[in-house]
Amino acid sequence: MTSPRNFLLIALLFIGYLLWMQWQEDYGKSPAVAGTSASTASTATPTAPPATVPSGADVPSASSGASPVPAPTTTAESASTRSGQHVIVDTDVLHVEIDTRGGNVVVADLLAYPLQPKDYQHPMRLLDGSDARFFQAQSGLVSAGGAAPDHQAPYTAEKYAYALADGSDTIEVPLTWNDASGVAVRKVFVFKRGSYVVEQRQEISNGSSAAWTGNAYRQLQRVPPVIDTSGIKGYSNIERYSFVGAAWYSPTDKFQKLKFDQFAKEPLDKPIADGWAAMLQHYFFAAWIPAQGEIDQYSTKTYVARAADGSVANRYLIRTQSPAINVAPGATYTDAARLYVGPKLQSTLDQIAPGLSLTVDYGMFTVIAEPLHWLLAQLHKLTGNWGFAIILLVLLIKALFFKLSETQYRSGAKMRKLQPRMQALKERYGDDRQKMNMAMMELYQKEKVNPLAGCLPMLVQIPVFFALYWVLLESVELRQAPFIGWIQNLTAPDPYYVLPVLNGLVMVATSMLTPSAGMDPTQAKMMKIMPVVFSVLFAFFPAGLVLYYTVNGGLGLLQQWIITRRIDAGEKAAAA
Repeated sequence: MTSPRNFLLIALLFIGYLLWMQWQEDYGKSPAVAGTSASTASTATPTAPPATVPSGADVPSASSGASPVPAPTTTAESASTRSGQHVIVDTDVLHVEIDTRGGNVVVADLLAYPLQPKDYQHPMRLLDGSDARFFQAQSGLVSAGGAAPDHQAPYTAEKYAYALADGSDTIEVPLTWNDASGVAVRKVFVFKRGSYVVEQRQEISNGSSAAWTGNAYRQLQRVPPVIDTSGIKGYSNIERYSFVGAAWYSPTDKFQKLKFDQFAKEPLDKPIADGWAAMLQHYFFAAWIPAQGEIDQYSTKTYVARAADGSVANRYLIRTQSPAINVAPGATYTDAARLYVGPKLQSTLDQIAPGLSLTVDYGMFTVIAEPLHWLLAQLHKLTGNWGFAIILLVLLIKALFFKLSETQYRSGAKMRKLQPRMQALKERYGDDRQKMNMAMMELYQKEKVNPLAGCLPMLVQIPVFFALYWVLLESVELRQAPFIGWIQNLTAPDPYYVLPVLNGLVMVATSMLTPSAGMDPTQAKMMKIMPVVFSVLFAFFPAGLVLYYTVNGGLGLLQQWIITRRIDAGEKAAAA
């Protein structure tokens, strides 16, 4: 895959692939996500903004077995006007702030992932309580006839700062809510050392004289992140190619996802057993994971939150809602779930919940990309450097396709030897394409050359090429990973453009060994300017991707040069 023709073909295929994905998103028929009942299947898209809180008036009794249906509301308040005191929790991997207004997780900083390389004073903030970057993990209770604290209810905290002490592996953060009727709720968050999973319990104590019936719900609500897509730099911004939106999973329906601009067109209202609900973005995500065995009512709808002055931006939510809960007078019931807020570490996510590793979305190349990611991770364990792991991975892929590449290069070398004779045929027949093609076929048959022999090996390798592209694009392990010397961030462009220039030189050298017979003048000019075009494009691509292309091209050039010399030597020996 090193000749300019091959690069051009790959570029065209890649552009076609991106266009196809966009066409599927805009015009392709999406799978139905409505519930199985007739009433759910016929539900129309609401004209008013859907509720941020499930309606207590629609909560059924515990014996009915049904789940409440979220009802629309007309207004919502901004974060600044709906905020209590913040309870701060610090572990070895997380800085979290919990708002006493609702008991929601409103801030989550990932301490091991700085915004800029090695700048750990400014970590990646995934959850954010500000209006401009609003992203919160909310939870609450609703009841048809009794008191219940939703995600806007005021809670009381025992203290407002927690830190994981040396020698301790767990922190428990309790919040309490009490009603005059005797119903009390204790919301407890449990943090563990080295973990991005936050366990949550909602303990319902019914001190009233009547049975309490209601439902627990948990939801993720956010505004879409702002991604720079302007200019050439925006075109090469890898964040724009990663999926951003909501996702959910169940053993029955498997992994499903929904972009923000599709919320109104494809509302989700469906009972799901043993699943989870998430909001995804490049490298990171948050997910609510209900207790296994529950039938959860997921309601994913467009949510536009507006204050009275209309100052709040568009928001979207995905909600998981428990079956009906019945708590007898004097009894206590605990509803539990887990919140994951952290990086897409593919090797550990399925240990947290089934299917959670699918949040690392490789699209249609998943079946090839997952083994490649595993192999890259093993090579990193061996080398301790992601750059060297990429180089070793290229070597292994080259070894795997060695025979195919050898066939391709041998065919190219033979075609190169025929160039003078092919040029003579072109001059003899001039514009008579039919006679020239017939003469060339006779020449191929006489010299036992198959002009298509160099195409099949390349076509076989193209799926691997695309799969590896997505592995390098989506792997959070490579985020800000240093290589050597001037390259201290494999996910950022080469600061001195050394790799793009080297890649251009490799392409120029390769083109000198590549047969150009049969090209028209326009094609010949394109082949000459392609190294320059690719060097400019690669100047804005992540260094890890350009490292792969450069090493792959360099090895291909070496292999092609050796094969060409062997063929030349063999012909000289035969002539002697």
